[in-house]
Amino acid sequence: MSAPMPNDAPFSAQLRARPGILTLGAESAAERWTVRVQLSEAWDAVRVSVPPSESVRALKLAALEALQPDARYHEDYVVKLRGVAIADESASLADVGAADGSIFLVMYRRRRPVR
Repeated sequence: MSAPMPNDAPFSAQLRARPGILTLGAESAAERWTVRVQLSEAWDAVRVSVPPSESVRALKLAALEALQPDARYHEDYVVKLRGVAIADESASLADVGAADGSIFLVMYRRRRPVR
């Protein structure tokens, strides 16, 4: 499920993240993007190779599985692109305005108390 970093990856995908790249969707997809997904609570990120037609929900679930496997309620997390929460997670990455090299932020939907 993890592949080496391609040489033509966008700059934003080359920023600090876990080694390797998660692969989503059909391997035979004609077009693939490399996006970066950050989990704010873990201060960690993964790179994901994904076709533009893949849903935001699939991207979120794959990132949560890699970054916080003990997360029980995936609906407690929201995905943001350019600081705006994506309301319809069934929409494709292309439909929400993402592009090759986009950075997604996954964070808790509600504020949590600081301890």
